Amino acid sequence: MSRQLTEMLKGTLEGIVLAILSGRPAHGYEITAWLRAQGFADIAEGTVYALLVRVERRGLVDVRKVPSEKGPPRKVYSLSARGRRDLDDFWKTWVFLAERLQRLRKGDK
Repeated sequence: MSRQLTEMLKGTLEGIVLAILSGRPAHGYEITAWLRAQGFADIAEGTVYALLVRVERRGLVDVRKVPSEKGPPRKVYSLSARGRRDLDDFWKTWVFLAERLQRLRKGDK
């Protein structure tokens, strides 16, 4: 992954994960697998798990533990009401930035 892509991803990964969870509940490995399937092959599982800890602490996700056949119960994350508001803010900010970047790319000032 290029340095620029890595830096941009750092700034948007939280919004991306919240967007994934807006579709359905998931555990950390599922989120990582989805990201990799979308072309983010270099995403480390630890990066996603650390992010999930942060958004859980901030109340952006609800967590429930479900039994696992392979060991201890898994945490399944779903978007909380606060997380939905944060995701809405993320999309508004994304649209704002994308519009301005598109203008800049076209040479509009």
